Amino acid sequence: MLKKLVLTAPLIAVGAGAAIAHTSLETKEAPVGASYKAVFRVPHGCDGKPTNAVRVQIPEGVIAVKPMPKPGWTLEKVSGAYEKSYDNHGTPTKEGVKEVLWKGGHLGDDEYDEFVVRVYLTSDLPAGKVLYFPTVQECPDGAAERWIEIPAEGQSGDDLEFPAPGVKLLEKAGSH
Repeated sequence: MLKKLVLTAPLIAVGAGAAIAHTSLETKEAPVGASYKAVFRVPHGCDGKPTNAVRVQIPEGVIAVKPMPKPGWTLEKVSGAYEKSYDNHGTPTKEGVKEVLWKGGHLGDDEYDEFVVRVYLTSDLPAGKVLYFPTVQECPDGAAERWIEIPAEGQSGDDLEFPAPGVKLLEKAGSH
């Protein structure tokens, strides 16, 4: 039994390393109809090169986007129209931030960092589903890590090579 455990442990460690080797969200669940602090964890650069930019696409139904500035990085917000109007605390909202970009920084391939955005998850979002934030790490010489794959309806996404960070949407607090 001990021999089997000793032989299995390295495989478990390799599997765990692969699971955390991609850009992910720190908090994996959040209620709809509430604010959400999305902390994007970037665990490395691109095949030995540093990450110089992190680009996060904001999905439909996510409004009131406020990214946290990072010292040494330039922050850009790309705005656009929403597919429909959303209620933002009594104010109809038809456009807002659709993409956040931190650029000009330096995250070494052997370093880790976090990029933070505060958002509002509208009540229109479907509780029980996973909401994905496609994310791209840009590196020198055109290299990039593209965490943009979204599983097909009904699939878990566990077998995706470059999964987009996702948050499972929960029912609004106090609702049944």
